[in-house]
Amino acid sequence: MPVPATSLPPRGLLRDDVRTKLRDAIVDGTLAPGEQLRDAELSAWLGVSRTPVREALLDLARSGLVLAQPGRSTIVAPIDGRAERDAASVVAAMHRIAVVESTPLLTDDDIDRMRRANEAFVAAHAAGDTAAALRADHDFHAVAVDRAGNEAVRTVLALYGPVLERAERLRFSSDDADASAARHAELIRHCAARDAQAAASVAEGLWLDLLTDTTPQEPA
Repeated sequence: MPVPATSLPPRGLLRDDVRTKLRDAIVDGTLAPGEQLRDAELSAWLGVSRTPVREALLDLARSGLVLAQPGRSTIVAPIDGRAERDAASVVAAMHRIAVVESTPLLTDDDIDRMRRANEAFVAAHAAGDTAAALRADHDFHAVAVDRAGNEAVRTVLALYGPVLERAERLRFSSDDADASAARHAELIRHCAARDAQAAASVAEGLWLDLLTDTTPQEPA
């Protein structure tokens, strides 16, 4: 039969779009921890068939944002201190690699991008705009990740980064954001001096310290 004149959206892109929308809804609390996720309801909400929704939920389950209960139901994963600490360790290691690899390659424009992103972060926090603070923080760390160009690092961050975003929302809505901005400035200084190891230690610490005051303590 002839090839239809109207092309269909690439399957992978459709699934990715659905995954992004569901991920963002979980991170911003639209879909709350413990909430049941029904294929039919999500399909109707997103205006897609059930197939990309199911595929997206499987992807989100791998990263720990969704909990598939065999024989029961699929729910938004409860906030789990252990899972977030595990994700923080992995994400911190990836950012350390990105900074080590990128620091010798950073241009003056890259350093300026980091400064502007940190200024935007401070302004967003002062305005009480947590969403804008998160975007600015992402832009800040993206400079090193982009310059490093390490696809393995990108892949791991895409998988586990969203797990920490719920914790970041708690931190960036508190006074801890001031401490983050100061650490950002320290990281910029080391990057500008092309001190890769010092910069990497600061970058790693930013992510390892993220959960210090946001994750409930487990009983001893």
